[in-house]
Amino acid sequence: MTRPKDLDPSSNPRALLGAELRHARERAGFSQEALGAPLFVSGSFIGQLEAGTRRMHLEYAAHFDETLDMGGFFTRNCGALAKSKYPDHFAEAAEAEASATTIKHYLPLLIPGLLQTPAYSAELFRSYRPMATDDEIKELVTTRMDRARLLDNPTTPLLWAILDEAALRRPVGGPATMAEALRHVADLAHRHRVILQVLPFSAGAHAGMGGSLKLMEFADAPPLCFVEGLDTGRLIDDPATVARHTMTFSLLQALGRSPRRSLALIESMAHDYAHEEPHP
Repeated sequence: MTRPKDLDPSSNPRALLGAELRHARERAGFSQEALGAPLFVSGSFIGQLEAGTRRMHLEYAAHFDETLDMGGFFTRNCGALAKSKYPDHFAEAAEAEASATTIKHYLPLLIPGLLQTPAYSAELFRSYRPMATDDEIKELVTTRMDRARLLDNPTTPLLWAILDEAALRRPVGGPATMAEALRHVADLAHRHRVILQVLPFSAGAHAGMGGSLKLMEFADAPPLCFVEGLDTGRLIDDPATVARHTMTFSLLQALGRSPRRSLALIESMAHDYAHEEPHP
């Protein structure tokens, strides 16, 4: 049997590896469920690997090589997927985000990363890593801004962001940084690249008080949910859990201000920050 050639690291190895997995699985006569069962993963997870929305880890690669008689192809090429410029707890979510058709995101304390300005991001990274060098902070900011370039596409993904009022009122970096940050968010809304809602303090207790929530939908794979804490995160594909978190986001939408009123509030606060005297 002719073996497939190793992948070119300059290409999209995750998508190509997934396409090769689908081809090998179908050639061997396995269903997605049957291939995943010995690994204790669902058929939908195998489908996400094939669609390139999930990363193939070494233990899966070794199983696929043996089960599908691939002569070590998946194990050899798995290394192309192991390198990431993102933290381990976020790497797979960032990769999935890049291929999502719809992203819905709620953060309780911050402006979401995809909507941040360089100055706002730098202030956050400096607070997280007070001993980091300026070059290290600059590299982290560059990586985050590179991520945000997915919004350069005029239509995809659809991004729906719910900003907690706390994120607007916490003066990250001071008045000038916040004025710039909120104007940037408002500009993205005016350009129809994000649907914005503000969850006001007056909403009281709500379903998202436990932490951040990101939902991602794809053209050819089941949806995913990413929940994140301090230096930790979990990408979830279990349909029941994703459905429950989807309901959580819907509850937050119901409590939030309308997009029109939210945008007016953000612009008003940007104006106030711009005219606020910086503290000594």
